[in-house]
Amino acid sequence: MSGLRWLPLALLAVLPLLFAEDGTKKPTIGTIERLDPAFDELIPPDAQLEKLADGFAWTEGPVWVKNGGFLLFSDIPNNAVMKYKDGEKVSVYLKPSGYMGKRDDLMEPGSNGLLIDPEGRLVLMEHGDRRVSRLELGKKPEDKVTLADKYEGKRLNSPNDGTFAKNGDLYFTDPPYGLMLKGKPWVFPGKELDFHGIYRLSKDGKLTLLTKEMTYPNGIALSPDNKKLYVANSDPKKAIWMEFPILDDGSLGKGRVFYDATEWVGKKGKTSDGQPALQLPDGLKVDVKGNLFATGPGGLLVFSPEGKLLGILATGVNTGNCCFGGEDGSTLYVMCDKAIARIKTKTKGLGF
Repeated sequence: MSGLRWLPLALLAVLPLLFAEDGTKKPTIGTIERLDPAFDELIPPDAQLEKLADGFAWTEGPVWVKNGGFLLFSDIPNNAVMKYKDGEKVSVYLKPSGYMGKRDDLMEPGSNGLLIDPEGRLVLMEHGDRRVSRLELGKKPEDKVTLADKYEGKRLNSPNDGTFAKNGDLYFTDPPYGLMLKGKPWVFPGKELDFHGIYRLSKDGKLTLLTKEMTYPNGIALSPDNKKLYVANSDPKKAIWMEFPILDDGSLGKGRVFYDATEWVGKKGKTSDGQPALQLPDGLKVDVKGNLFATGPGGLLVFSPEGKLLGILATGVNTGNCCFGGEDGSTLYVMCDKAIARIKTKTKGLGF
């Protein structure tokens, strides 16, 4: 999701790293709740979520760039993609990231989900410009190529998150969060579509609406065999994750509720100013074993492929998304409100 945590959106001039270059211990975030013995096979018993940097407005959409060994992530309200690499200061990688216009009243204008396509290019889910775009690494914002911005002649809402299939098809969600104006949450002026869709953009550029049954589709991921599609629903009245079978023709079969966390909404975690966190199902990733690492009420929830809750990285703050990275794909990076963090795992993300 774009955030749905109501924080000041003022630009912050300083983005300090919260670790020392002399090797001193990094600060940690939250606690770890171990609910099932299987969790220890994924997160080592002595593991901690270590804070890497702080001072952003709202961190989201992380992606690990293998060709360079660094992390990119979105700071949505600040309309920027940021770069983190060990031993270097956090830097602005791309700005503007999701809105090229001049309006200053958009609550969350920047890019959200970031991906690396099969050819090693950066793909961005853009809120303000309401499109899916592609950019060669290292190029400027004006060099972006639009991949999708309309469905049946109407502008998309605000593409949010995406995932690539093995065949190169891109699945993405299109809730309306990028349309919100400052001070007016849950109001979406400018909508042209009367639904919030889940789409597939084929490798040849064909855009197909897969379903419009979810109220606020958000984070999205595929199972390791690409036969199941997982989608988070960021609706405070229906805070669930759905699982859809992918049929032979690429369409979706009848979905099932993978997990329902509605009863937890507003009861787990707090915002940076101490208020109850309106944390909803948000970004998610799948590991090589088919386990889901999904942000939601309480922090980052870890589920078995069958939908059993194994444990929680209880960050204590609104937690937007995550991704696997590092040299071998076993480091999990977590977007924790205004900070970014990481934890070492005993598993690996898909694609490593």
